[in-house]
Amino acid sequence: MRHVTAEIASQPECWAKAVELAPTAAGLPAPGERVAVVGCGTSWFIAMSYAALREAAGQGETDAFAASEFPFGRVAAAGRYDRIVTITRSGTTTEVLALLDRVRGIVPTTAITGDPRTPIMTAADDVIVLEFADEKSVVQTRFATTALALLRAHLGEDLTCAIADARTAVAAPLADTLTGAEQFSFLGTGWTNGLATEAGLKMREAACAWTESYPAMEYRHGPISITGPNRVAWGFGALPDGLDAQIAATGGHLETSTLDPMADLIRVQRLAVAIAEARGLDPDQPRHLTRSVILP
Repeated sequence: MRHVTAEIASQPECWAKAVELAPTAAGLPAPGERVAVVGCGTSWFIAMSYAALREAAGQGETDAFAASEFPFGRVAAAGRYDRIVTITRSGTTTEVLALLDRVRGIVPTTAITGDPRTPIMTAADDVIVLEFADEKSVVQTRFATTALALLRAHLGEDLTCAIADARTAVAAPLADTLTGAEQFSFLGTGWTNGLATEAGLKMREAACAWTESYPAMEYRHGPISITGPNRVAWGFGALPDGLDAQIAATGGHLETSTLDPMADLIRVQRLAVAIAEARGLDPDQPRHLTRSVILP
């Protein structure tokens, strides 16, 4: 079995462990704090989902940034953040470590990581280690969703149904409509925009598939023109009224699910692996990618 296949299948158990950890995890934002959440690649998209969820829960203004694009002017004077949370599976990502070094002693920082034997352990003020969710595959699956499970649980969400849905998603068959499609557009609203963006990345990384991702309403402002026969629009969570009929008119397939959107992402992860294998690719070792991006 490939590493990524085993890691995808282990997500329900990882989420359950994250829920147990959430009440005692040090350094997660307190209600009312103004927070920035940063990461690179998949971790950035998880940051986007958490930021939307935290604001929607009324716990405080929350921004999400790619670590390389962090607005350092906001940490000065009256515009400073109360806390910066970084998400980094490897604990070695150049942009994240550089950011933490630059704000040291100015803004409290928290890191969520999968590896306790890396520089991140001393780079942040507080570190939450999800070593049980760390991965051998280059492609991130369970670490990302486990980090989001931790953050959702810390916001007070009950993830019992989400974990049950994850078990369903791990075993559900993948329809030929999906495995044989030539193009995918992933759509989200609110917190699921981050999941839609991550879904597109997973398919590109693992399967070199033609994928795009958009906020669902923005999809109607042009990108819907790409959808047609043998192409899929995949919605995470509820979609705007009338969008289903517009997608049907293109001749494309609309894929939706009653699963928790985070669990539905598991189906995309499995689909990416299935398409990669059908194309003779190794989803554990995507082309031109490494487990961590470390710059000179």
